[in-house]
Amino acid sequence: MNRAARLIASLVVTIGAAGCNGANGTAGLPKASGQSVVAQSTSAANVKVWGENVVAACPSARPGEAQCLALIRTAAPIAADGGSGPNGGFTPTQLQVAYKLPSSSKGLGQVVAIVDAYDDPNAASDLAYYRSYFGLPAANFTKYNQQGQTSNYPTGNTEWGFEETLDVDMVSASCPNCSIYLVEANSSSIADLEAAEAEAVALGAHIISNSYGCLIGRGCDFSESNYDTPDVTYVAAAGDWGYTSSPLLPAGFGSVVSTGGTSLHVDAKTPRGFRETAWLGTGSGCAQKQKKPSWQHDPGCKDRTANDVASLSDPATGPEIYDTYGYKGWFVGGGTSAAAPFIAGIFGLAGNASSQNGGKTFWQRGHEHRSDLFHINRGYNGSCSPKYLCTDGTHEYRDYGGPTGWGTPNGIGAF
Repeated sequence: MNRAARLIASLVVTIGAAGCNGANGTAGLPKASGQSVVAQSTSAANVKVWGENVVAACPSARPGEAQCLALIRTAAPIAADGGSGPNGGFTPTQLQVAYKLPSSSKGLGQVVAIVDAYDDPNAASDLAYYRSYFGLPAANFTKYNQQGQTSNYPTGNTEWGFEETLDVDMVSASCPNCSIYLVEANSSSIADLEAAEAEAVALGAHIISNSYGCLIGRGCDFSESNYDTPDVTYVAAAGDWGYTSSPLLPAGFGSVVSTGGTSLHVDAKTPRGFRETAWLGTGSGCAQKQKKPSWQHDPGCKDRTANDVASLSDPATGPEIYDTYGYKGWFVGGGTSAAAPFIAGIFGLAGNASSQNGGKTFWQRGHEHRSDLFHINRGYNGSCSPKYLCTDGTHEYRDYGGPTGWGTPNGIGAF
């Protein structure tokens, strides 16, 4: 099939009604392998922060379980100032240019592990197609179960499968030369995900990306010790529901790089060629009951302040991804679960992950990295006091703003 035919086919998206775990009014997507693909209820609140025609890949999590954070743009309109992929999403080349990344020359020998729940049997073949289509080198990719085996994978799940596809594609976009380990937990329970985290370390990864989370107070018993290993940088998505008084875990741990989200647009009138603002949906806030790291000195939060850094997350102009496990090929993804693996790949480009300590580097030197970070001066994700926790560009605390932290990558100098 030629590219024109693929483009036409990729624009055909079936939208129907489905339900799961008691959710009503959800938007259903194509089925595969006998499993229904169910998205979180498209409530008025979600439409407000995500925009029209955007749904969550995973339904709301039950207490004691984590939710994957991938978002899916299910239909047009395609933004005129978005990407040039088959569905109007950003391509790897566009993202590398937007963030000034040395992706073709850096990253060899670096291992980025991705921890997700359940199995995506098409992960390797879909990743190979994505990379071939966009002219990236063949992937050095290995899929493991939570015991470190390359067989005996967990039960397949199309919801988490979409997350896995988004994650491996985003690492590929920022660091195509990095080795990618996908470690699949048996389930989305806290115990299984933490077992997979430990296995990723045992397999030799110095960078671990986590695009899932759960709310404190809903059986979210993640232990920070499982996300705090010497010589390992943990990156986690901040969530997709705007400002909250208590960010998701594991992103809210001081040992983790909490990754927020932006809206990225092509803009030939700017020297950069792009304009970027805080995304309304990105999580941020003051992580209640999470000890404030010694390297954070902002005045408006006595606990851990999130976020540290950010990149593209808005599904209205998100990255292009390719998924055939329950889906029809090309889609535009989004959410902070796109930002976390993309940022993880940039740590791979820099090659310094083993000397990092969560978000410490950004907080110690973020205000000094004016040439290494694009400081975001516009956008917000809710109402709060002080305003810098939910609004960028206030300068209430140096150049910091909760939605995007100290900014977005301008090369790898800040990593």
